[in-house]
Amino acid sequence: MLTGAALGFRAHSGWAAVVALAGLAGSPAVVERTRIELADPKNPHARQPYHAAAELELKQAEKLIAQCVKETKQMARQGLRVLIKDLKKKGYEVNGCGVLQGSGRALPALEKILASHPLLHTAEGIFFRDVLTHAGERCKLSVAAVRERELFVQGTARLRISADELQRRLTEMGKPFGPPWGQDEKFAALAAWLALAGMS
Repeated sequence: MLTGAALGFRAHSGWAAVVALAGLAGSPAVVERTRIELADPKNPHARQPYHAAAELELKQAEKLIAQCVKETKQMARQGLRVLIKDLKKKGYEVNGCGVLQGSGRALPALEKILASHPLLHTAEGIFFRDVLTHAGERCKLSVAAVRERELFVQGTARLRISADELQRRLTEMGKPFGPPWGQDEKFAALAAWLALAGMS
């Protein structure tokens, strides 16, 4: 019989940190720590599509972003399917995932995004997080979106442990795997933990 597991994602430009937790929500264990690639190395614009689009006329910019969305979604789905399959071979059934989100504010029209350097970064952050959400849904996982700035508040409330205890548990979780076990991995682990708790 397979043990239930959940994934946690923390996105960056072109890749995401991934941690898989399995077992009981009260005392889960890390069963995988990896990264998923989200940018085709053959496409020079894949890591920063909005930055590349800012150099183009609007129609060309729309076309470039649409192409990057298509390619990146495909990469995310493929990467996630491989990860789910590998975990199944190890005895784990991935049922859900947590995707860390930004502030959640809505983006303006593309024309305004392309005219503002800070908005280019914001749009790219949303782009990669949305792609992970899409991949999770396409792989028939229960997807939980968690705003990063609310992550630890939600963690203490939903897992019913103190902030200090939560930090200690997250640090302990990574010890069997060794480094790297930094902020990326801890945040992804907590997103996975919340997803696991939501499934039980």
